[in-house]
Amino acid sequence: MKPSVLMLAPARPSAMERLARDYDLLRLDEAEDRDAFLDRHGATCRAIVTHGHKTIDDALLDRLPALEIVSCSSAGYDAFDVDALARRGIRLTNASPALAQEVADMAMLLAAAGWRRLVEADAWVRSGDWARQGEFPLRRGLRGRTLGIVGMGTIGQRVADLAGAFGVNVAYWNRSERQVEAVYHADLVDLARASDILIVIVAGGEGTRHLISAPVIAALGPEGLLVNVARGSVVDEEALITALQDGTLGAAALDVFASEPEADPRFAAMANVTLSPHLGSATVESREAMSALMVDNLDAHFAGRPLLSEVALAR
Repeated sequence: MKPSVLMLAPARPSAMERLARDYDLLRLDEAEDRDAFLDRHGATCRAIVTHGHKTIDDALLDRLPALEIVSCSSAGYDAFDVDALARRGIRLTNASPALAQEVADMAMLLAAAGWRRLVEADAWVRSGDWARQGEFPLRRGLRGRTLGIVGMGTIGQRVADLAGAFGVNVAYWNRSERQVEAVYHADLVDLARASDILIVIVAGGEGTRHLISAPVIAALGPEGLLVNVARGSVVDEEALITALQDGTLGAAALDVFASEPEADPRFAAMANVTLSPHLGSATVESREAMSALMVDNLDAHFAGRPLLSEVALAR
């Protein structure tokens, strides 16, 4: 008998084909009456496939007594009650390895664009200011600057690798020191003070909420650039907006926001802010790989093999 898998959110067509072929796929995402659907199928579900924006909490888990694993097609899992999963001994996997390079690429694109004020320069041409006012104001180059990385995980290490091509010095903060060729700072304020550009790449959730606080932002300084490709919740947006408006911070480049898909309109009104609609992993290749990894983890679990990208939960 095929294992029963509960789907909370659809995947890429290639992954859907595999799931439909190899599993008893139960489409909660298409159910008109979720309660009735769970009453009928919940007791047999051994796995969930979803992305990190779908809620998984005690109320849902109570209706899935046979659940063994949650396989997530995104890196983040902010909407999951991981403590509830841990209490029940339910395993969790995510798709971080499949998207690491794309997010790292995006981080460096935003860093370069923000540092050289590419969006402002684009507007300078489009508005006719180049013809009326002459050359765009000069900026300092990237080479020789210090790039601070907040979170030296898989993506952070990819960013560090890319940064070498730009000739920048790399420093980082992490909850524990890593064996990498970069300068470690145990204190975030110290890292920000030592950095020209600060790239934020940590998981979301309550444990990192407003990790980038007003003191960290102030330490980055009036010439500094903050890049966020993590989660909007990681940065204190009110403190960030205030710092950008009063000159405490030089610029920001943001791919994520506290209340997506709504971005605070004050960001759009500031020329020193580069905005992107959460495009970190948004390529065809990355999304295919993320969905494939989600199914690969299911296959490994039910075959008794090691999981490919298990999230360590505190038991």
